[in-house]
Amino acid sequence: MATIKGVSSFSAEQEAQALRKAMKGFGTDEDAIIEILTKLNVSQRQQVLITYKSSIGRDLIDDLKSELSGNFERVIVGMMTPTTMYDVHELRRAMKGGGTDEGCLIEILASRTNEEIRRINENYKLQYGRTLEEDIVSDTSSMFRRVLVSLATGNRDEGMYVDEALAQQDAQCLYEAGEKKWGTDEVQFMAILCTRNRCHLLRVFDLYRGIADKDITDSIKSEMSGDLEDALLAVVKCLRNKPAYFAERLYKSMKGLGTDDNTLIRVMVSRSEIDMLDIRREFLTMYGKSLYSFIKGDCSGDYRKVLLRLCGGED
Repeated sequence: MATIKGVSSFSAEQEAQALRKAMKGFGTDEDAIIEILTKLNVSQRQQVLITYKSSIGRDLIDDLKSELSGNFERVIVGMMTPTTMYDVHELRRAMKGGGTDEGCLIEILASRTNEEIRRINENYKLQYGRTLEEDIVSDTSSMFRRVLVSLATGNRDEGMYVDEALAQQDAQCLYEAGEKKWGTDEVQFMAILCTRNRCHLLRVFDLYRGIADKDITDSIKSEMSGDLEDALLAVVKCLRNKPAYFAERLYKSMKGLGTDDNTLIRVMVSRSEIDMLDIRREFLTMYGKSLYSFIKGDCSGDYRKVLLRLCGGED
């Protein structure tokens, strides 16, 4: 369930003028900007974007960028970006320049549906003139690269059928590829975890526990390391419980010293219209504190205000 649902009737013209008023002249009315943009959903914001340009003759994103700054600006610009394009920009940011934000690549590629991945690939190519796969290949290496390339095909079986004999075989195969042998046959893990359907894999994980006497995640942790381990764990977590996966991403982005703003912003912006209520529920169950209270304690100013609106409320 979403926290940002949009409004049933609104005037794009009125909202565009209100946004202009909030930014015109001396000083900026940040509260008004937050108020307007969090009550609208992403497609309604797109209508306002177009109306702003046709009525006022200015670019809304440019105006927002010149009036706002820092993490607050990043949240607002993220909210103004169509869903697929937001993922595309984040993937590019994760690979551009010196380092690589592996966590971002893993999170997006492990959690999006086939259809979402297909749209991401299409738009990435249009936006940057080369494929997402080409960038992944040039920016990552070895088995981690292969897992990302596999996920980026968006080719997982999305059926519901569980082939009991194949599930048994897959579970045995995973056991023999990891726990049972010296060294790990990572290709087997990838082949099974990145292509089979969700219902089938949940059955495989049950059977695996029976064979290996430990959970598949524990085997991944002991058999793999680094980015490859993170990627395969993310795949398993997303298959089991996607909101819980995002709850953990949010928790880790805020706990301890400092905040991983990239992750915090991306998850809050990208999930607010999909499953933020579910994420909040899982967060409370897993950590005994509400997501709302965590954000409140970790962030400040307008950045905090807008994130709390995306969060939607205290639990």
